[in-house]
Amino acid sequence: MSTNKSFSIETSERYSRALFDVCKEVNELDKTEKDIKNFLSLMNSSLEIKNFLRDPSQKVHSQNKVINLISDKMNFTKNLKNFFFLLVEKRRIFFVKKILDSFLTLCSKKRGEIKASLISSKELSQSELIEFSKELSTSIGANLKFDYKIDEKLIGGFKLQLGSFMIDTSIKNKLKKFEQAMLES
Repeated sequence: MSTNKSFSIETSERYSRALFDVCKEVNELDKTEKDIKNFLSLMNSSLEIKNFLRDPSQKVHSQNKVINLISDKMNFTKNLKNFFFLLVEKRRIFFVKKILDSFLTLCSKKRGEIKASLISSKELSQSELIEFSKELSTSIGANLKFDYKIDEKLIGGFKLQLGSFMIDTSIKNKLKKFEQAMLES
């Protein structure tokens, strides 16, 4: 692993990879991915649950009771439920969001999807987004999943980020380049 990664990122990746491998082995990836999305949605909507699970002063027994209750109510697979118990036992539940996000990334990669960020100056219709995604997916040879946002400050154009690769066709960026050129001369 890279020495530039933080402890939390390395730990999250190791745990998510372990969960991914176990779920893949028993053919539960789809169900586990759906359960994890539901769990993250619950955490994002309930500050109490998020704070309780991430609070290092909570007793292991108390956190396990909450995990058990959530797992039963949300009908998690046995492996996912046990995975949460393991995170509590090893006092790694604090990293649960990073671990689960990393797991979802692994699932996307397995399906050949690449996450991209698209920011446009005006709202694009659903059909425009689909067409844009199809053309770009064809040209790079992979499925793209967009995080789509609107930023009217761009004036016109769009910004697209695929990993470390950035395309910026915005008028705001072009004006910035003109300004820089004028300052340099």
